[in-house]
Amino acid sequence: MSQSRGESEKLIARARAGDSTAQGHLFELYRNYLYLLARLELDRELRGKVGASDLVQETFLEAHRDFEQFRGATPAELVGWLRTIMARNLANQIRHYRGTKRRDVRLELGLIASLGKSSEGLVVGLTAAVTSPSQAAAQHEEAVLLADALGRLPPDYREVLILRNLEELSFPDVAARMDRTQDSVKKLWARGLARLKGLLTET
Repeated sequence: MSQSRGESEKLIARARAGDSTAQGHLFELYRNYLYLLARLELDRELRGKVGASDLVQETFLEAHRDFEQFRGATPAELVGWLRTIMARNLANQIRHYRGTKRRDVRLELGLIASLGKSSEGLVVGLTAAVTSPSQAAAQHEEAVLLADALGRLPPDYREVLILRNLEELSFPDVAARMDRTQDSVKKLWARGLARLKGLLTET
């Protein structure tokens, strides 16, 4: 995410004032972040049944429709609001595939918490691998920055880092998922980390 916090807050203010262009730009800033969270949650609950991109798009459509309900002014408040909408949509998908119709508030609250943990896991799983502890402590909105950097990587680099660092698979399991040898996966992972570190130093 290239915008500073101050610039993002200005975009939020413009969006709340009815500027649809600012709203669209805001959503794009958080697309990679929400996609990654959706990917991690769908792997646990609905692997192969619902696409992460579809879930993110549904979240943005609802956020656009209901934007007047957003009362925050900061990026953190906006991210939290978007995560809540996505948790509700994910809960709807889980109910659909489980064949239940009644809304389950406990499920939605659990998913909100799970998405928050996934966001924290994104920082823990990748920040330590590419920065020193002091650098990590100085970063702002680490999870969003990391997701944006991951989104800019070549697909194979992105996939190996997600599988190894975020899903915490062993190298043999990563190799099986990517249909590669373990040796090639280890080399790919090392190159991916180096590329990610380079992207983060540019931001």
